[in-house]
Amino acid sequence: MKTSFKIAVLPGDGIGPEVVNESTKILNAIGEVFNYTFEFTYGLMGAEAIFKTGNPLPEETLQICKESDAVLFGAIGDPSFDHNPDAKVRPEQGLLKLRKELGLFANIRPLKTYSSLIDKSPLKKEIIEGADIQIFRELVSGIYFGEKFTDEEAGYAYDICKYNRDEIAPIVHMAFQEAQKRRKKLTLIDKANVLDTSRLWRKVCKEIAQEYPDVELDFMFVDNAAMQLILNPKQFDVIVTENMFGDIISDEASVIGGSIGLLPSASIGNENALFEPIHGSYPQAKGKGIANPVASVLSTAMMLDYLGLGQAAEKLRQSVEYAIENKYVTMDLNAEQHYSTGEVGSFIADYIKYSEKSYYNFENVKIGKSTIV
Repeated sequence: MKTSFKIAVLPGDGIGPEVVNESTKILNAIGEVFNYTFEFTYGLMGAEAIFKTGNPLPEETLQICKESDAVLFGAIGDPSFDHNPDAKVRPEQGLLKLRKELGLFANIRPLKTYSSLIDKSPLKKEIIEGADIQIFRELVSGIYFGEKFTDEEAGYAYDICKYNRDEIAPIVHMAFQEAQKRRKKLTLIDKANVLDTSRLWRKVCKEIAQEYPDVELDFMFVDNAAMQLILNPKQFDVIVTENMFGDIISDEASVIGGSIGLLPSASIGNENALFEPIHGSYPQAKGKGIANPVASVLSTAMMLDYLGLGQAAEKLRQSVEYAIENKYVTMDLNAEQHYSTGEVGSFIADYIKYSEKSYYNFENVKIGKSTIV
């Protein structure tokens, strides 16, 4: 069994470096407990890469990723680009290129609720309690990668959305296989009443469904799905959808759990994989120690699963749940009594190593005093 792994680390922009730092700290704790070795190689990407090299994805970074067992990614985005519609080079271009170059065709975003955080959601407890959804988003085709054109003088622009069967089938198979492990229900979200690409998605899904007779397949227009996610999220088990719809729907779903800072993701290809929190770079919080590292940490658990380290992944998830249940969380989850990004990461790492014999004294945690005995 393989015990040594090369991890490409792309901290990115804003709070990206802060949350990724906690993930590498926790990986070191995992390595200590389970006798694994993680070799981290860092690369520039996003706005930081543009500022230093003029390229949002330098060739050196791309090569680091291709030579690694997995990629751990933070976030990209910077206000200097967000507020400049005339910018020709943007941080997001680096991420789109990386997905394409690594063949990361499937983005997987799990969503679950934590009982101790239900009151943080803007939705009623009875609506969201027990919600558990896996969203599969196609990642390297569609409108984000289609032909683009802008005629600035004429005030005219277009973005073309294109799909073919070979781009749809792989992620649909993945979604069906995941549904078989869960409640055996798959929902395709599309806009087949308007879009030819959506009608193709439906046709391919219906054909592939014959290979998975134990899974119930249903269809929902994206506008209705956006409403149903809020009205009755528990009706969903596994969702599969195209690139842009998946981008929007998965961010909307983040409010169900109470904070976008809780949601991880995995981008999977045939030979490569990248793991990242779904939140953005949150530049307003940069350097303040208030960013929630949990989404990055849970993305790391997904990476451990991908590497075949299931026992370590489960221990990491248990440690995160232990921190959340004991309210050892950042400001977004507890405004009255909260801990810094680094403190939360250290708490989780410590629990991985010591469990109930942790150095953290919970009588002190509960009353907000110093936590290390």
